[in-house]
Amino acid sequence: MFGKKNIDKLIENIDRYFDLLDQSVLVFKDGVRNYLYSNKNEFNDNLMKMSSLEGEIDVLRREIENALYTQTALVRARGDIMRLFEKTRSITDLLYDSLFQFEIETPYIPAELNSEFMKLTEFSTLAVEAVIPAAKSYFRDPETVPDKIGRAYFYEKEAVRYSQTIKRTVFHNMTSLKLSEKFHLRYFALHIENLSKAAEKVADQLAVMAIRRTM
Repeated sequence: MFGKKNIDKLIENIDRYFDLLDQSVLVFKDGVRNYLYSNKNEFNDNLMKMSSLEGEIDVLRREIENALYTQTALVRARGDIMRLFEKTRSITDLLYDSLFQFEIETPYIPAELNSEFMKLTEFSTLAVEAVIPAAKSYFRDPETVPDKIGRAYFYEKEAVRYSQTIKRTVFHNMTSLKLSEKFHLRYFALHIENLSKAAEKVADQLAVMAIRRTM
């Protein structure tokens, strides 16, 4: 009885963890938009919210990791689950670090690139959003995981495509920019693109875990 109660509490915390990650994705997307369109007050609100969420996620992740070591029912899957949280930590770190880099470095982004940066942000965050329900499903309905992660791979490819478009435009067409400004734009495009690549790694991990769980 106590074992089941503890497992239920652990899964409840895992659900909460991924809900917080989902909120962070929304804050990041809104933060990039507010930076691009010079909504300073709203952008500062995004930074504060992201900082608060990052703290909550960090505390909850440690609680989940500690609980995993006491749950004998999950002993076979413990290593895989720990690797899953390791890879999702890369996503939360990127969301936090990338948004704060906008505030720290204040990159100059020409207005004609706003639309492309928003498309890149949209597809990168969609890749993350695709793996969140898949990760939740692993603990309740692992058979559905492969179907849910398929979108992450599609969105990752689209994010890479838009990132390359931005880089090509910057280096081939924007002759008025200084080389340092071009490198800066490439750097920020790469950071946003890397969110989708981090999501792809989570999808890969979930695919392996789903196969093992259903064997």
